[in-house]
Amino acid sequence: MPGKTPRTRIQKKNHETILEAALNVFSQYGFRGATLDQIALESGLSKPNLLYYFPSKVAIHRALLDRLMANWLAPLRKLDEQGDPIEEIVDYALRKLDMAREFPRESRLFANEIVQGAPNISDKIEGELKTLVDEKTQVIKGWSDAGRVAEIEPYHLIFSIWATTQHYADFDAQIRGIIQTDGEAHFDDAKVFLDRLYRQMLSTSTPQ
Repeated sequence: MPGKTPRTRIQKKNHETILEAALNVFSQYGFRGATLDQIALESGLSKPNLLYYFPSKVAIHRALLDRLMANWLAPLRKLDEQGDPIEEIVDYALRKLDMAREFPRESRLFANEIVQGAPNISDKIEGELKTLVDEKTQVIKGWSDAGRVAEIEPYHLIFSIWATTQHYADFDAQIRGIIQTDGEAHFDDAKVFLDRLYRQMLSTSTPQ
C-alpha cells in the first residue's frame, strides 16, 4: 500500500478499480473462495500491481468491509429520538430496503462474512455496531414504554428489519426464481408490504 503521501490521480483510480473488482469477486465467491488472481483479472491489473496497493487479500476485504459498514449503518444513525416513532422506524426499514436494491453486492459481501463467522469484522460488530444498536434500542424502548408505539422487543425489531430487507439482496436468485421476474417491480411491492407490516405492528390502536 502506498505511504501517507497524497495519491496521484492514477493511484486513486487504480485503488478504486481494485475495490470495485474485489467487490464483484467477494460478493460472488465469498472471502474463502476468492483469490488475488481472480481480483487481479477482474480489475485488469497485474497481481504485483494489485499488491502494491493492498498487501493481502485480507487487506482488500477489510477495506471493503470498512466502507460497507460506514454506509450500512447510516440509516440506523438517522433514527431520530425526537421524530415520530412509527415514521422513524418505518423510514428506517424502507431505507434498508432501498440499500438492498441499490447495493446488492455489498449486502452479499456482508452476508458472506457473517456466514463465515465474521472473522474479519467481529471487532466492528462487537464494537461500533453493538454500540449503535444498543443506543437505538434504548430509543425504541423509550417510545414503547411511553406508549408511543406498541409494546415490542427492540433488538428483535431491528433484527426483523434486517431480515426482511437484506433478504431481497442476499436471496435475489431465489426471489426471482419464484416470482419469475427480470425487473425490479418486486422491490416496489416489498416497499408497500413492509410499510404496512411495520405500521400495523407498531400501532397502538386497537385492531378493528
